[in-house]
Amino acid sequence: MRDKIRAWLDHPWVEILLFMVGVLLIIASPVAGIIPGPGGIFVFAAGLALVLKTSMWAKRRYVHFKRWQPKVGAWSDWGLRRASAKRRKKLRKAGEIGEPEALGD
Repeated sequence: MRDKIRAWLDHPWVEILLFMVGVLLIIASPVAGIIPGPGGIFVFAAGLALVLKTSMWAKRRYVHFKRWQPKVGAWSDWGLRRASAKRRKKLRKAGEIGEPEALGD
C-alpha cells in the first residue's frame, strides 16, 4: 500500500498540484493571521512544507538561508521536525564530548 501511495505522490501532476497548494497556503497565511490565534503560522508552515517537498529550487534556497542564518534555520528544522537535523545535532554533541562510539568509529 505504501508503494502505491509513494508512486502516486511521485507522479509529476500530483507534485505540481501539491506545489500549487503549498504556494496558495503561503499566500493565505496573512489572511489566516488576522483571525485571533496562531492560525497564520500553521498555515504558512504547512505551505512551506509542501513547497519544500516538491521543489528543488525551494530546497536550495532553504539550504542557502540556513547557512546564512543558522540560528533561524535551527528553529525551522525544529518546527519541521527534520530527522537530518536531529542526527546532525546528536553528532555535534558527541563530537564536543569526545565520544568516538557515538560517531560510529
